[in-house]
Amino acid sequence: MRIHRFVMLGVLMTLGWSALAQDATPAATRRQEIDKSAQATLDNLLETNADAKALYDKAVGYAVFNATKAGVFLVSGGGGTGVAVDRATGKHTYMRMGLGGVGLGIGAQKYALIVLFETKEHLDKFLAGGWDSSATAEAAAAKQGAAARATFMNGAAFFQITEKGLMAHADITGTKFWKVDDLN
Repeated sequence: MRIHRFVMLGVLMTLGWSALAQDATPAATRRQEIDKSAQATLDNLLETNADAKALYDKAVGYAVFNATKAGVFLVSGGGGTGVAVDRATGKHTYMRMGLGGVGLGIGAQKYALIVLFETKEHLDKFLAGGWDSSATAEAAAAKQGAAARATFMNGAAFFQITEKGLMAHADITGTKFWKVDDLN
């Protein structure tokens, strides 16, 4: 049990150092970096996945996060930074995500999480921090790219892109999203 506390402390310290390094960058520069990365990720998804493009065309908004998840034995944690965009107004809301869980595994993974919102109410709830992150999305890796169920689940559709460019199972159980005051 003691080793698990050290592991969790190490994960939290790593995330904290990452957040401090990002906070040292001027806000305007950081927003530009987030916007550029989010747009490149979204463009990649829409160009390589017709189902995602069809859902995007119906979506009132979206959010894109770059994240890292690490796990050792039974404990996992991670986090990232991103932006949520209201397509009607063009307003950008800069956010962070943090996740934690329990499960078997060891190692780390960098990935992008893209969330498409079906209605203004779902987007607003997400932005207000009252969003239920217990939803799970599925996408399957395939030789020619990736496919996902072409429907919204509970008002949102989820896509996860790993560093290797393939879609993977995107389980966001235990994930919290919140606004970043110094970027908004």
